[in-house]
Amino acid sequence: MRQVLVTGFEPFDGERVNPSWEVVKKLNDLQLSGVNIVVRQLPCVFGKAIEALNSAIDEVDPLMVLCVGQAGGRVEISVERVAINVIDARIPDNAGQQPVDEVIVAEGPAAYFSLLPIKAVVSGLREAGIPAMVSQTAGTYVCNHVMYGLLHRLAQGNCKAVKGGFIHIPYLPEQAARHPGAASMSVNTVVKALELTIAIALHTEQDLAIAEGATH
Repeated sequence: MRQVLVTGFEPFDGERVNPSWEVVKKLNDLQLSGVNIVVRQLPCVFGKAIEALNSAIDEVDPLMVLCVGQAGGRVEISVERVAINVIDARIPDNAGQQPVDEVIVAEGPAAYFSLLPIKAVVSGLREAGIPAMVSQTAGTYVCNHVMYGLLHRLAQGNCKAVKGGFIHIPYLPEQAARHPGAASMSVNTVVKALELTIAIALHTEQDLAIAEGATH
């Protein structure tokens, strides 16, 4: 059976859990839309995260890769449009590294656009009653690092996967309880969102031509 690789991250920045992994691990071995989902946890460490992702791609040989990360403070499922070739870490990673203004791939392009039908995904999630948006920035931390690394790998054409991208998710409720005023989303809702995302991405060849831009 064809396979889809879905990744989440280990906890970071003092959090006891990372919602991306708490959700993603529930998808392991799920058969959906004619594919089998395989999940892997990535370290929240510059360099090692991309190495782990590439090893997983080599092992699984997926037809699509979906990476998921935590974005505490965001209120919706954020489907990322673009990854940029820069690391500018506001906080250290889990290995204590805090690079500033460094490139991810030397001589790599300034940016890569997602290879997912991002607007179709957002539209489908909203139709299912799940708050979602197209995000214009994946930040400059390990999530952007992984998204750029993924899209750079797919651009080389040396693996089966031709679709790939990144989604940020809000805190879980138990995390938001420790961050007064922060938004949250339940595990069950995010699981449903990822299942829908995978199904839509697998079966959509032409993205929707609808406005999902930002004015600031």
